[in-house]
Amino acid sequence: MAEISWKREQPKVVDEEMLQQAMEEQRPHGQAGEIAKKEGIQYEEVLHLQLEYKNILKIYHLCYFTSLTKLQLNNNVIEKIEGLENLTNLLWLDLSFNNIKAIEGLDTLVKLQDLSLFNNRVSVIENLDALRNLNILSIGNNAIAQLDNVIYLRKFKNLRTLNLAGNPFCDEERYKIFVMANLPHLVYLDYRLLDEQTREMAITKYQYAIEEIQQNEQQEQQAMEAQRISNQELQLHKDAFVEFLNGPQLFNSMFSDDPDADVLALLPGMTALLESYPCLSQHMQRTAEVECFFACNRKAAADNQQRAAQIAADFESSRRQRIAKIADDGLLEDHISTCTEELNKLSETLMSLEVELVDQLEDTIKDFDGNISEMVVGFIEYVQGIFAQCRDLENEHHEKQLEIALATLEKVAKNELEEEMPDDVLMLFVDKDTVTNAVSASHDTHLLKIDNREDELLTRIRSWRGGLLKTINNEELTRNRKRISEIRSYVSYGKNQLEDMQFSENQ
Repeated sequence: MAEISWKREQPKVVDEEMLQQAMEEQRPHGQAGEIAKKEGIQYEEVLHLQLEYKNILKIYHLCYFTSLTKLQLNNNVIEKIEGLENLTNLLWLDLSFNNIKAIEGLDTLVKLQDLSLFNNRVSVIENLDALRNLNILSIGNNAIAQLDNVIYLRKFKNLRTLNLAGNPFCDEERYKIFVMANLPHLVYLDYRLLDEQTREMAITKYQYAIEEIQQNEQQEQQAMEAQRISNQELQLHKDAFVEFLNGPQLFNSMFSDDPDADVLALLPGMTALLESYPCLSQHMQRTAEVECFFACNRKAAADNQQRAAQIAADFESSRRQRIAKIADDGLLEDHISTCTEELNKLSETLMSLEVELVDQLEDTIKDFDGNISEMVVGFIEYVQGIFAQCRDLENEHHEKQLEIALATLEKVAKNELEEEMPDDVLMLFVDKDTVTNAVSASHDTHLLKIDNREDELLTRIRSWRGGLLKTINNEELTRNRKRISEIRSYVSYGKNQLEDMQFSENQ
């Protein structure tokens, strides 16, 4: 009897050939299909893609399917969710019947409503935070053993249908009522409609546990909101180049790299020196000036474009009327000559309008440069004044610190020190030079911190001004070149039409 050998198909990756074949299979039939075949199907236009039963191991080459709303990758051998980052319009994703062990790679799919991970090897429900629109989740027949995984799903307020059947925790007697108690918005569980009587019983049984969870959720939400406000404020300060200057951060940074700071801080009478100071109002003025400039530029360009468009429209209307008369009177040469002359005049008119706009915007940019430069100079003077105050405070702090240190040295020498101090502090009081050097080194560290922060701030504000003006000038140059190219292309196209008419007549 002949021996039968089985050849196992090798796992595949998603490649160009597979994608082309899939799109070919999904092409519409009949006349619509023939048109699609002739015109070709672009990846970015595809809305639905079926790649099931293809022995796929790795997901590749899907980044161009940016319009995709439905993707079927079920019944393959996929081990890792990857390569889906660009599919931001996806609403429906089927990854069932694969070998996936961890939920990952879904952070950008914020529109996703229906997700199936049925029959995989997932052991933890996690990494779904971005999917707040999730309405249906199928994650049955996996390896989820801890029933507490269900609590993670509380954050998905739109979740109505959930399939967990076939996971180890489903064998627990309390499984159903635990899920119902924690997910009050759920309508279907494991393909069955949930009844209100059981739901009320579940909520009653887990009332105290749910209240504790809700309290923790509220605290977490408040913390997140506080962090959001803090981040928003920090971004505002960064935009104004004064981040970490509205609190004790600068003061703390002065001491963080000071090796003697902790020791000197233990001396009697040492207190904080530096206070916060405001710089945000000038940022608001600069922002308003920038917004006003761009608004004026947009209006000037739009007005100029409208005038040019009207002139071009009038010319087109006249040209069409003139061409219509050609068939009547037969004076083709005269009409072509007249149209050519009018095209040249149109070119001169449109170019004159563009020159007018360039001059206008050039004056606007100069005025803007003057205003912004004046604001930057004022801001720099203000900042320098503030940091001068910081140095004065540091100098005052240094003098008082030195006075305290020398007084302490005298008490140590006379054995009159009443306060107990650690040994590392007493080591400073060997002689006057040791004490003075330690205090002076601390002072130099503090001044260096202040100087560096001032230099950084001034460098950034000057760089911002230079970068802003460079961007404005580059954008205006690009706009001007594009406009000139458009005018020349339009005139060239008109002349080519006239030449074609003349050629046809001569034939």
